[in-house]
Amino acid sequence: MKLLLTSGGVTNQSILEALVDLLGKPVGESRALVVPTAIYPFAGGTSGAHRAVTGQGASPLAGLGWASLGILELTALPSIPREAWVPELESTDALLVWGGNVAYLAYWMRQSSLADLLPRLENLVYVGVSAGSIVTTPFNGDAESNRRIFPKDSPVVERAEEGLGLVDATMWVHVGHPDPIFADHTMANVEQWAAGRPVTTYALDDQSALKVTDDPEHPGSPRRIEVVSEGIWKMFPAGPSAG
Repeated sequence: MKLLLTSGGVTNQSILEALVDLLGKPVGESRALVVPTAIYPFAGGTSGAHRAVTGQGASPLAGLGWASLGILELTALPSIPREAWVPELESTDALLVWGGNVAYLAYWMRQSSLADLLPRLENLVYVGVSAGSIVTTPFNGDAESNRRIFPKDSPVVERAEEGLGLVDATMWVHVGHPDPIFADHTMANVEQWAAGRPVTTYALDDQSALKVTDDPEHPGSPRRIEVVSEGIWKMFPAGPSAG
């Protein structure tokens, strides 16, 4: 599996070119499935999901002109036969994972068994937006705010600090965004948080993304992470707790 982990989606030409490179063919010749699940815990989540799957969101991720586009709703998967959705996932080119609540998304990725399937899908390009990107990392910097939405005893938040650990680094998104809901997404706050993490942390604005690929010359080694940006980003090394 290859990954394109974005803050705001495919927001510029550089990120689009990175996507096409990972796909190995034009978007118009590629099939995709979109996952809107993470947006539901927010007020207006149903309309947010509609915008995501119709390509009308702030990032036109689903509206890039895919050859075909389907919806993979994670909350439905535990109740239906695996043969109804796994073969389609295995044959798709890109999985477009929308933003929202990281803890909720991680919970349903585990409940649906998608978390277990993803590492085995060698030809898949995973494209994350915001929470859809953070969830692939080992740590969730949004854990505190994610918890506020749910009761304290909800199973959704039992592992709120954890992502899936599919990549060997973590990230903060929407850094410097003018929306007041991202007021704490500053470089200073990312640096403070990163100091306590045992992996590299990337701070990304909405014009930046991480392109994650395997190293063909060193099978089994940590994946290569390349920053793709037409904006502002910064890398913070692993904190002193590492090792």
